[in-house]
Amino acid sequence: MNAGQGQQQGGNAAGGQEDYLDKGLDAAEKKFGQGKVDPQKERGVNEKVTDKARGMFEKATGKHVPDKFSN
Repeated sequence: MNAGQGQQQGGNAAGGQEDYLDKGLDAAEKKFGQGKVDPQKERGVNEKVTDKARGMFEKATGKHVPDKFSN
């Protein structure tokens, strides 16, 4: 996928679909970022953060993250 396609699909590396974890991180950025953080501009970094969190959860519990929380 090239950069143009990512922008058309919301800039999300997962094809423009945000799961609950992504949406929660976006909401936290809006609330605590005092309007200085644009979640759509930070989508790449946010994906890395949420992917790492999912990996840590799976490693700690030995269970997979439910589908609605993982894209």
